[in-house]
Amino acid sequence: MKHSNRILLAILAAACIATVFLAACIASAQAQETQKTAANPKPHVRTITAFINLDRSQYQLQLAETSKFLGYAKTVFESRGYTVETLRIVTQPFPEYTKGLSTDDAVRFFKNLDGIAEQNKFRLAVGSAYLAGNDGDAQADLLAAILQNTKFIFGSVAVTNDSGINWPAVNAAARVIKKLSETTDHSEGNFHFAANASVPPYSPFFPAAYHTGNGHQFTIGMASAGLITAAAAQNAPDLASARRQIIDALFNASFDAEDAAQRVDREQGWTYLGLDLSPAPSPDASIGAAIETISKQPFGASGTLTAVGTITSAIKEIGARRTGYSGIMLPVMEDPLLAERWNQGRLSLDALLSYSAVCATGLDTIPLPGDTTVEDIARIIGDVATLSVKWNKPLSARLLPVAGKRAGERTEFTDPYLINVTIRALPSKDALQ
Repeated sequence: MKHSNRILLAILAAACIATVFLAACIASAQAQETQKTAANPKPHVRTITAFINLDRSQYQLQLAETSKFLGYAKTVFESRGYTVETLRIVTQPFPEYTKGLSTDDAVRFFKNLDGIAEQNKFRLAVGSAYLAGNDGDAQADLLAAILQNTKFIFGSVAVTNDSGINWPAVNAAARVIKKLSETTDHSEGNFHFAANASVPPYSPFFPAAYHTGNGHQFTIGMASAGLITAAAAQNAPDLASARRQIIDALFNASFDAEDAAQRVDREQGWTYLGLDLSPAPSPDASIGAAIETISKQPFGASGTLTAVGTITSAIKEIGARRTGYSGIMLPVMEDPLLAERWNQGRLSLDALLSYSAVCATGLDTIPLPGDTTVEDIARIIGDVATLSVKWNKPLSARLLPVAGKRAGERTEFTDPYLINVTIRALPSKDALQ
């Protein structure tokens, strides 16, 4: 009997040891998986964007069907563990479907669209002035009126064409910016407007998004700033290693997202056109942090341009189907670290423009004093367009002059995506006076 008890005790002891060992293995595996997830977090989907050709005779049905499609696509991505931040719809250039309408009638039409967008929780881009039809100045004036009277609609002016810079369009875009700064609450209307220079169609990101095709298509915009920061933070000994780590992280994330998008394509019959891999930031994920991790310097110091170029070249290596900008975004008022560096005086308008030579978006969410003139704004847009044409790359300008505010004062925007910052003076012209 004692012998049997000893055997039983031995068996129990062995079982306990095995259980402890198994628990330790499971805990170790979970820790490794947690560490792996922390190092390579699944990026948010900033937007799923659908492109349609709007028909004034049946626009309500079209928007309802498109909204339903976007809801389905969102469910597919969420089932794979993604957080989808926004749903968006882009129409063909608005002059194509406002023909025959007076300005008042057109504004009423777009106010109705705005209400549908609010009710169905999507954002709407109505394409670009100076892309279709005649009289681009009248188109730009109408776009300003539309944006003055709506909250969920975005638009743009194309300031380049096949011949190079379209200077009348540059001046028209400057007038739109000035008008929106003077006629919208907190001058916030300009958050919904961009001057586009060589921006291709089918970008999922607003306000530059537009299309000129058949519609019934969609693209995906990623918010991968956090993913790139995590990849860059893995103790890379040199730039080449940092670049390789970013490529590896983006490769896995982009093909996983593309697989989900292709499933939506197969099941819904909407044509998937690609990913915009531009690492859009968010309040808790800064592309500025990734850049500083690589440069080991505050953003704006020497080495910043190299770090920006390193990340951009990594993005270009990804073999997934790409669309839109697919480069670095440096939106001063949407990225927490960039906003901080701007307030510290480490960033300037000209420095940001120089970084655009090796990244993507140009000048994005740049606060300006309220007394900035139309001529000043046109000169800034002209610089963006010149750089775009010189290097044949997509750039845009989203400039935010704030009526009644001077250099040194703080913005008071209410949009949850905007971080309020100190307004900086434009480079002085006194030396020429």
